[in-house]
Amino acid sequence: MATAQSGVGSLAAIGRLKELRERFWFTLGALLVFRLGSFIPVPGVDPGAMLSLMERQAGTVVDLLNMFSGGALGRFSLFALGVMPYISASIVVQLLSYALPAFIALRKEGESGRRTLNQYTRYGTLGLAVVQSFGIATALLSSQMDGGMAVVTTSAWTFMFSAVVGLSAGTLFLMWLGEQITERGLGNGISLLIFAGIVAGLPGAIAGTVNMAQSGQLEPLVVIFILALVVAVTAFCVFMERAQRRITINYARRMAGGRAPAYMNNSQWLPLKLNMAGVIPAIFASSLLMFPATVATWFGENPDLRWLSRVAAYLNYGQPLYLILEAGLIMFFAFFYTAMVFNSQETAENLKKSGALIPGIRPGKATADYIDAVLTRLTLVGGAYLVAVCLLPALLTNAYGVPFHFGGTSLLIVVVVVMDFMSQVQAHMVSHQYESVLKKANFKGLSKS
Repeated sequence: MATAQSGVGSLAAIGRLKELRERFWFTLGALLVFRLGSFIPVPGVDPGAMLSLMERQAGTVVDLLNMFSGGALGRFSLFALGVMPYISASIVVQLLSYALPAFIALRKEGESGRRTLNQYTRYGTLGLAVVQSFGIATALLSSQMDGGMAVVTTSAWTFMFSAVVGLSAGTLFLMWLGEQITERGLGNGISLLIFAGIVAGLPGAIAGTVNMAQSGQLEPLVVIFILALVVAVTAFCVFMERAQRRITINYARRMAGGRAPAYMNNSQWLPLKLNMAGVIPAIFASSLLMFPATVATWFGENPDLRWLSRVAAYLNYGQPLYLILEAGLIMFFAFFYTAMVFNSQETAENLKKSGALIPGIRPGKATADYIDAVLTRLTLVGGAYLVAVCLLPALLTNAYGVPFHFGGTSLLIVVVVVMDFMSQVQAHMVSHQYESVLKKANFKGLSKS
């Protein structure tokens, strides 16, 4: 209840505070530009043939990318690649910043190192965008619909050039637009662009569910159950994303005065998130499992590669083998990514240098082992939570034939982005209230110094 009330208060504050209102309208305008750009097609593609091709890609990584791009890939627009090349490049650079000595040194340099890593991310985004656009253009050139209708309507070289340049430029523009939203708007710009693409598919999903209910394909009780499940799972995701394990830490402070030294204990907490890996395990697991289905769709017609079709049949979305492998990969990547981004030995050393200790645990290696044990249990629960949420869409589709994928990566992204957006709104409110107090106390000049 308190969270809902704070959210309503944050939204009401947008209309009262000028700076907050300007940031909100800038963010809304940028998202509108993104949606308009997703309808500008790359020249040389037959829209009807492209729609038929996308229907054949259901359950593949192409379908996943189309969802993240808000349907732009299905229309083969300039924003068909979305921001996925940037997401992939940023994840790779982030992992390297914890694995390679050169990147570790850059991470520890502060602001200058962060700018260098961001530049590497941009270069990686350009490289991935060129490679992915070239691959998509090549696949479309070789694709042919039933009846001999080709997807590409222009010459091969003309289409290849326009596709690679157009899609790469669209991805770079979205990267720049996301950075502008982060700097001048509210929330993380790249996450908001993905959020807008996912939310854009909600009206169609709701309309499809209503049509199925009206035609009798879904019972009214099933629709009510699905609605209640949507609310419950969303609330559960919010709770789990906010969940923390606080480890008590004592700081011993020496008190002056008196003949014998006296010490005062100052207790604080070391917060450890339950789901420290975020949505990355779900993205990695889905991409790896959908890759065989995508390859089989493109090359399965080759007589020498018919075995790809049999492999893809076992790995189709919702199949038992798919669900088992997805659960295992999510758990693996949850532990792997958490181990990469959180160094318990470094944390223990920092606590020791600052004179802090965990009650009942000796400083140094014992502290690192204790933090490792706590983090392992947290990651086990967090990984199980990710598995449950990510398997929910397949279970709903198999059991009730729900015409949309509720849950999984899309739900996690929506929840995290909305929570981050509301946190930034509340931070601006606190900053404004702080400046108002200083102004009333005639300390405004000191606050600027």
